[in-house]
Amino acid sequence: MTEQASLDGFRGKQVLITGGLGFLGSNLAIALVGLGARVTLLDAMVDDHGGNLVTVEPIKDRVTVNFSDVRDESSLKYLVRGKDYVFHLAGQNDHVLSLTNPFPDIDINIKGSAILLETCRRFNPGARLVYSGTRGEYGRAVMLPVGEDQPMHPRGIYELSSLTAQQMFQIYNDNHGIPSVTLRLTNIYGERAQMKHSRFGVANWFIRLAVDDETIPVFGDGSLLRDFVYVQDAVDAMLRCAATEAAYGRSSTWAITAPPAFASWRRSSCAWPGAADGSSRRSHRSARPRSPATSAPTSARSRGWWAGSRRPPWRTASGRP
Repeated sequence: MTEQASLDGFRGKQVLITGGLGFLGSNLAIALVGLGARVTLLDAMVDDHGGNLVTVEPIKDRVTVNFSDVRDESSLKYLVRGKDYVFHLAGQNDHVLSLTNPFPDIDINIKGSAILLETCRRFNPGARLVYSGTRGEYGRAVMLPVGEDQPMHPRGIYELSSLTAQQMFQIYNDNHGIPSVTLRLTNIYGERAQMKHSRFGVANWFIRLAVDDETIPVFGDGSLLRDFVYVQDAVDAMLRCAATEAAYGRSSTWAITAPPAFASWRRSSCAWPGAADGSSRRSHRSARPRSPATSAPTSARSRGWWAGSRRPPWRTASGRP
């Protein structure tokens, strides 16, 4: 797969996006409308998960919104018919919640994905499916950079449920001929992110704290590295995978090649346009409960595309933090 995969083929196509009013879904919807696609958004508006009509304000008169749930088979029977592409982004993606209550992950991420896949098999087997998973499916890194061939050892219920859904897409691709491609994304930040609380994405939360001129806590000495992917790069990855025949039946990992340290990201957050005055208080804490997600530095460039196609805001033009 190469970066030259044409996106012209989306013009006039019927597209369904589950979780379409959320962070990633709304950015994808705006991009698809710009490419001339006819877009339908499904969203259950689950509390605290980021669904908001404001996210699609620029295209509100050019999309169809259906307030429903991926677990509602009757609704999906109607929504998947005639669709050329289905981007499945709806899910329970709060790993903090999954530590205390595993059942939403099982119900939404696994059962919901199964219902979507089975509905497509029965009512629209020709639809092309794209699933957005998480890099946390790998668990702790055993090699660097982390490639698609790394063993899978998810360390939390959220990550396990995402991996299970990803494998179901693979099974339906292989056994039922439902063309599917899955992606594993990591630490997405950018416009239209949910910023009401800190459970979804440390990068976006740091920016929120900077805007409010609040203390930005960093555990340890700030040297821990994390991948961050700009949301428009994630959208571009999904579109190019969907537009590339060779991508179907495969899984891809998307990250950057030179991840920043938390301290570097914190400094950039304070300088973000809209931050109070660049003087947000900074603090270090010596310890932190272990996250079930990996803290490994980076993933491999994958299938000819990488998120460095846009210069990350925490790095200068010379590449220095």
